[in-house]
Amino acid sequence: MTPTDTQTELLVEPSALPTRTRLVKELLRSRELSVGIVLLLVVIAAAVKSPDFVFGSDGWRDLLLNPSILLLLAAGQTVVIVTRNVDLSVGSILGLTAWLTGEVFISNPGMPPVFAFLIGTAAGAGLGLINGVVVAFGKVPALVITLGTQYIFRGVVITWAGSGLISAGQLPKGFLELGTKQVLTFPVLFLVAIVIVGAVGYYLTTARSGRELYAVGSDPEAAVLYGLPVTRRVVGAFVLSGALAGLAGVLFAARYGTVNSSAGTGIEFQAVAAAVVGGVAIFGGSGTVWGAAIGAGLLVTINSALPMVGISEFWQQALVGALIIAAIVLDRVLAARQARKLIEARDAA
Repeated sequence: MTPTDTQTELLVEPSALPTRTRLVKELLRSRELSVGIVLLLVVIAAAVKSPDFVFGSDGWRDLLLNPSILLLLAAGQTVVIVTRNVDLSVGSILGLTAWLTGEVFISNPGMPPVFAFLIGTAAGAGLGLINGVVVAFGKVPALVITLGTQYIFRGVVITWAGSGLISAGQLPKGFLELGTKQVLTFPVLFLVAIVIVGAVGYYLTTARSGRELYAVGSDPEAAVLYGLPVTRRVVGAFVLSGALAGLAGVLFAARYGTVNSSAGTGIEFQAVAAAVVGGVAIFGGSGTVWGAAIGAGLLVTINSALPMVGISEFWQQALVGALIIAAIVLDRVLAARQARKLIEARDAA
């Protein structure tokens, strides 16, 4: 190829490049790929140190099953964060709906498990509606509101459950089997989580209301001036987050078979961390559910894999913290670079 040919190729507009080339370049620049590679390296390192981590009797099952609940919470958190908000109440919603699931089965022993999923999801959506209404109509920062409802919802669980415990013997056998059943070596709960994550991701990328969530998070004031239903979209984001947390509570009961008042404590911070590590900008307007899902898998895998390679618990937590800080710094750097390019393009025009 002559120098002239090379120069001509470099001057071609990105939109004029072949579709396959553009897709490859976008993939190589994607945060999801980077996080996915880190996840793969962690799994490989743990498997080399202890082959049972992946190839043991329960290794593969646990590798997929353990992050299933966090996948749902990370997906819901993504929907809220892209609107420039955050939901810190999802852990308490999970605990409340997990206990509710057990109580419903105790009161109705012959109830089909599908009704438990519907009841838990509806209850979570109702609690999310409370968050959304106060945030959107009260114009109060979501961090403050959801921190408050986190304690309120947890207080309801503690008052309701007390020191009691719902054991596996009080839950239907068919419901508990969902926590261990597999389809072609894939745990059912993992498949359910992947389907839900896929549906949420499809909604965000294809539905008009889903794309409007990104517009709201990118510039709320501009979204209002443009005529977008900002209040409705914010409320809807919290309702969806609550519904997914409610569904996660039902899966929690199926996965572990026992529920007490502390179920889900602290998992809300893991959900936020998974979304941020997966490329969801904490300042809103960008990120994908797929990245958050991979981030959830990475965080859960780190907690189970690093002890096998001889890393202490302190350094495990430090590594997670470093990942979060690095993700936020990277987002700010990329945002500043993009803003600089836009200014340069405007000045050139």
